[in-house]
Amino acid sequence: MRALFHFFLFSSLFIAFGAVLMVYQTAHLMELDFPVDSILYFVFFATLCSYNLHWYFTPSSPEEKIRTQWTIKNKPLHLTLAFAGGLGSFIFFWKLKEYWYFILPSVVLTFLYTAPKIPFGPFPHLKKVAIGKTIFLSAVWTYVTTTMPLLIYETEWQTRETLFCISRFFLIYAICILFDYRDRDADRADGVRSMITYFSEKGIDRLFFFSLLVFGGATTGLAMQGIKLIPVIALTVPGIITGFLYRYAKKNHSDYLYYFVLDGLMVFSSLLTLILPF
Repeated sequence: MRALFHFFLFSSLFIAFGAVLMVYQTAHLMELDFPVDSILYFVFFATLCSYNLHWYFTPSSPEEKIRTQWTIKNKPLHLTLAFAGGLGSFIFFWKLKEYWYFILPSVVLTFLYTAPKIPFGPFPHLKKVAIGKTIFLSAVWTYVTTTMPLLIYETEWQTRETLFCISRFFLIYAICILFDYRDRDADRADGVRSMITYFSEKGIDRLFFFSLLVFGGATTGLAMQGIKLIPVIALTVPGIITGFLYRYAKKNHSDYLYYFVLDGLMVFSSLLTLILPF
């Protein structure tokens, strides 16, 4: 059973299905015209491709004992899933080719996040110019799961859409701060620059809780833009849990906590949207 759980979690199937749920939530709450099948499939395969490519090129980390051991043993699987994800992405990109100008930025931005990990050619030099990886990753996730579907469905952009994007960005950013805090020593050694590598402990604390404050304000604002109370509460819950986990997660670097619980909190409100009656 544990082996199956590790496969689902560390093969990035977990995060790929999570990305699909986040797109579904966007479509549901923002009242997009269905079907969104091609977008869901594209996001699933693109996430599967990018994350497996990322882990294939990521060196071992002392902070990720279980994940590192699994990755070392399953490098061929990472490469196979990256190839399968790339093929699936291309197929559904072709189905959505009339929207290429909205989709291409997500492809480029996702590649740029992984590119510094590639250990040959000009790519390692990107570490020296990569600034604000936490902001960058949060922006990519927000664009792919929120902004891109809204643009493809030619949504009339109003305050509601802006608040939803802000809400999602700052929740993801708060979660990413914890990942960067865990990795800050390795990032400093590699020359990766971000606010987390520069800030003091108090500065990081302030940044984290400021992010949650903005998240809470934007999410609450959705209630004044026609979103029902239950979905707003569902959106708020993962932010509250993240806040309570902050001190614990700074001291406990368990792979399960980070790659299942914290990554899962990005998706949690989307799951609630799927199962709650509203």
